[in-house]
Amino acid sequence: QVQLVESGGGLVQAGESLRLSCEASGSVSSSATMGWYRQAPGNERELVAIITGDPITIYADSVKGRFTISRDNAKKTLYLQMNSLKPEDTAVYYCNVRILQDYYWGQGTQVTVSP
Repeated sequence: QVQLVESGGGLVQAGESLRLSCEASGSVSSSATMGWYRQAPGNERELVAIITGDPITIYADSVKGRFTISRDNAKKTLYLQMNSLKPEDTAVYYCNVRILQDYYWGQGTQVTVSP
C-alpha cells in the first residue's frame, strides 16, 4: 500500500556532498511525519532527521548544521542534503514514514565516505 524508494547514495571523499531522495507512493499525505535514519555496521539504527507537516524539523546533534531535510509534497518526495560529509557518516540511510499506527521503511541506500 505504501512504498518508499531511496536513491542518491554513493562513495565520496570527506568534505564532499550528497543529496538523498526518497520517492513515496500510496497513502502518504502532506501532514505525515517523515524522517531519515541510518545504520552503520555494528551499530543500531539511529535517527538522523525528521520533518513534520507543519513543517518542523529536528536533527541529530551529529549532523546539525551539515544536513538539511526537506520535502516536496506535490512529488511525494523526501530529501536529505548532506554537506561536509565525514567518514563517521558512513552508513545505510533509510527513509521512514508513520501512517496511523504503522511505520513504513524504504530499502535503504549506501553512503560511504572515505578519509
